[in-house]
Amino acid sequence: MKNTRPTDSLLAQLCACALVLASSVALADDALDIVVYGATGKVGAHVVQEALDRGHRVTAVSRKPAQITAQHANLSAVKGDLLDKASVTDIVTGADVVIVSVRGVIGDSGKPESALQFMAAETLVDVLHQLGPDGPRLLHVGGSGTLEVEPGVTFAAKLPTILLPRGLEIEILGQMLALEFFAKVDDVKWTYVTPPKNFTNGPRTGEFRVGGDLALKDRRGRTRVSRADFAVALITEAERAEYLRQRISIAY
Repeated sequence: MKNTRPTDSLLAQLCACALVLASSVALADDALDIVVYGATGKVGAHVVQEALDRGHRVTAVSRKPAQITAQHANLSAVKGDLLDKASVTDIVTGADVVIVSVRGVIGDSGKPESALQFMAAETLVDVLHQLGPDGPRLLHVGGSGTLEVEPGVTFAAKLPTILLPRGLEIEILGQMLALEFFAKVDDVKWTYVTPPKNFTNGPRTGEFRVGGDLALKDRRGRTRVSRADFAVALITEAERAEYLRQRISIAY
């Protein structure tokens, strides 16, 4: 009779696959309560799905929660306003991690302080400060304009502002203000997570690199990552808390 017993090599491969699967799904006792602001956005939607796929409990926040169509036993969709401290306090109290991926400009002042990214940072830091040391950690999705293309020179400084829509320029400057603001915060557990210059719609590979202020480039000189893999990086940081009170950058 033919021997169908797995070879040692095959057993090793099966064990390796099992370890990969086990490491990507949180055990019940390790599951986090994660709040995601901007859950209907291009990045936020991937973050919600990645967190759910890894066994976490997710509160997806949107101004229009009806647009959150995903169905999952661990998913709650709620209406929230990042500019309303009472609303934010109610939603984030008891959470382990808050992830913020939002864009926009509030009002018509034309000032960087009117960028929603900066205003959200101020609101959340104030709320988390009030919640004290047991409050949730904050992962803020930053702007690639804050990354350096060479030491001391940012992407934003290289942009031809005359060609930029004013709203986009305000958002870029607002993200820079947010980074400067976070750098002065020492009583809240924040991480400023910066995407590369180019997001792609590529698949989830589970691969990414972590850098700092200098933009990461691949072997062909490109600064890029898929939104799906950026979400992998965010949830990995949510689970491991390796970069507290730091700015990190993510790319291939």
